[in-house]
Amino acid sequence: MQVALTIAGSDSGGGAGVQADLKTFFRFGVYGASALTLVTAQNTLGVQRVELLPPDLVYAQIQSVADDLPIHAAKTGALGNGAIVEAVAEAVARHGIAPLVVDPVMVAKSGDPLLAPEAVRALKERLFPLATLITPNRLEAEALLQGPIRTPKEAEEAAWALLELGPRAVLLKGGHLEGEEAVDLLATAEGVRAFRAPRVRTRNTHGTGCTLSAAIAALLALGKPLGEAVGEAKAYLTRALETAPGLGHGHGPLNHFA
Repeated sequence: MQVALTIAGSDSGGGAGVQADLKTFFRFGVYGASALTLVTAQNTLGVQRVELLPPDLVYAQIQSVADDLPIHAAKTGALGNGAIVEAVAEAVARHGIAPLVVDPVMVAKSGDPLLAPEAVRALKERLFPLATLITPNRLEAEALLQGPIRTPKEAEEAAWALLELGPRAVLLKGGHLEGEEAVDLLATAEGVRAFRAPRVRTRNTHGTGCTLSAAIAALLALGKPLGEAVGEAKAYLTRALETAPGLGHGHGPLNHFA
């Protein structure tokens, strides 16, 4: 059985973070291991409290998994602060963990911040160069590049600019742009490829980024080529949105078993 590792935060409501990642891994028949970076008191209405774990404990969790299990792919989610980013980067490099999908989680769906400002620099300088793929949405890409992204042309230019930060590939997600389709752009050294899907009109969007990056990591663990993994993961995300169970009073979770 293939093994995928998620390095991310805990969502007590189960819709995002490690909980969403592990359910997604299960959906694709991959054994899921985890290293917690932070713990949130969170539900579909927002984040009520966040506690970061000590960086050395984050490192120890990754080391424990890597010392015992074959890690066929890994992903990162909410990392909290610069010290945790540094610890994760050191562990990933030391244990040769690859392929690595980096979801640069900066804010929750509710708008609550999940990454300290000083951590953005560490993310770009230490973790992105280790990444097989980074998966920012428009808002995260704007924060990383310090500029607006309003048009398809600007989105493509942003994808190229993000690629220059060191990852092997960039998936710039288009869910936050307007239009009848959700268009994601995959930029690699070979060029830019667009992945299109009908835009699902729903408020049940909690954990979409976590779920997509986890699905890509699971498919990479199964040996799928990157482009194929992205396409299959995006189709899965569309089904998960379309069949969301409608739980909670805010932005509800997806159907991770779609």
